[in-house]
Amino acid sequence: MRNDLTAQDIEMMQKELEHRKVELMPELIEEVKRTRAFGDLSENFEYKAAKQAQNRNRSRIRYLERMIKSAHVIEDHAAADEVGLFDKVELYFEEDDDTDVIQVVTTVRCDPLHGRISRDAPLGKAVLGKKVGDHVLVSTEDGGSYAVVIRSITKEQDDGSGSIL
Repeated sequence: MRNDLTAQDIEMMQKELEHRKVELMPELIEEVKRTRAFGDLSENFEYKAAKQAQNRNRSRIRYLERMIKSAHVIEDHAAADEVGLFDKVELYFEEDDDTDVIQVVTTVRCDPLHGRISRDAPLGKAVLGKKVGDHVLVSTEDGGSYAVVIRSITKEQDDGSGSIL
């Protein structure tokens, strides 16, 4: 499986990978050594916590390496008046008589609680390429649907500020 990522996504992952290997890994190794000296390992909570942190770091390193290795670099080709990647979009939800602002992002930057919706999510797929005033029917994975109207589009550049999971 390949991952659709922007060049900035990959750059952010490479920086995190470098940090985890060069800075964090030696710190965690030292913490394991330090806590091992506390005595009986079967009752040594600090040692267990240090080993867990070390294992989480190694797991994250493997994840980042796999993501980078399998990456397919994508670019936004939306016209100036269309919803594109990283654009902020004000939506009007007709059924709820409510508005919300979302930003369509790559999957690794998805954070629905902060309005960052994956381009692969039903809402992200539905609004990409649409224009202000378009009525869009969003089909959900459970077979339902809801309507939204695109009220405004604010063009944004990928500045790399969105966090990678």
